[in-house]
Amino acid sequence: MGRRTQCAVIEADVAVRRMSHEQRVRLADEIYAQQPNMLASILALPRMGVDMAQLEVALHILFVTFQAMKLSGHQWPLITEDIQDGCLQRLTARARFNEGLLEELATKLIEQFHTEHAERYLLAFVYGWLGEHDLMAVRTEAEKYLMMGAVNLVECVAFVGAVNPRH
Repeated sequence: MGRRTQCAVIEADVAVRRMSHEQRVRLADEIYAQQPNMLASILALPRMGVDMAQLEVALHILFVTFQAMKLSGHQWPLITEDIQDGCLQRLTARARFNEGLLEELATKLIEQFHTEHAERYLLAFVYGWLGEHDLMAVRTEAEKYLMMGAVNLVECVAFVGAVNPRH
């Protein structure tokens, strides 16, 4: 099980929603200081066609993810570019594998991925937030990059959580 409980993810989301603009800027500065690659992966999205409204969606996901990490009370290792690349490669390979399957089998594998995911509450939050903003349909290349970037944040948190066991 991941380090983020359902309660911690909800608490993080509520806290971020209540933040003023200045508080969000301070949180972004804190992310830059502690997890700069996470911030960079989201700030790079406009180069891939993501517009400012969509970028706000991705930033909220980043802020909630980081806030939930803080609420866990654990020291987190740096999520490096290599970790991000490795997680993205695994995520992309999983998506490609599912493409050729019968719909029923693909659905079962997707459900299994979600229910057995190390950070299932964080993953559920990401899918919910993307759905709330009509970004789950992935109608454009920009939306594809946004979704992959957001889900990869969760994958990276799950990865470093697994390699940094509880004390």
